[in-house]
Amino acid sequence: MDSSIKLAIYVGKGKIGNWAIRKWTGRQESHCELVVDGLAYSSSIQDKGVRAKYIEWNPAHWKFIPIPWASKESILKHYTETEDNKYAFFSLLTSQILNRNVDDGNADFCSEWCARALGLPNPNTYNPGTLAELVTYLNETLYQD
Repeated sequence: MDSSIKLAIYVGKGKIGNWAIRKWTGRQESHCELVVDGLAYSSSIQDKGVRAKYIEWNPAHWKFIPIPWASKESILKHYTETEDNKYAFFSLLTSQILNRNVDDGNADFCSEWCARALGLPNPNTYNPGTLAELVTYLNETLYQD
């Protein structure tokens, strides 16, 4: 377990894709990243899929949730296994908009990638807001100081 792992949730205005996700979900959260040792891991429309990169975090646009129960090794292993995956437009459409549990195989959207890296069930059913809620719940339920 590594207390330096965080879920970064984007709550800024963003671009048209962020607006569409906020409108569809009715929530302020529109993107997420797993942050390990200062490096952000996720699947991004802008980067056309799974990637790791350093981000200059604007605290007005991001909220951070520590994940003390997460495994750095599992996240990095998942990244190594998926780093060539494209962005999952099909899975985003089918699982989030059409409410079908269809996995796109070798493609991921942000909350799906993060949930899978954390070992959560049904990773393609989460949006950034529901993933943040689940991580917060697990923190409160499973990990207590």
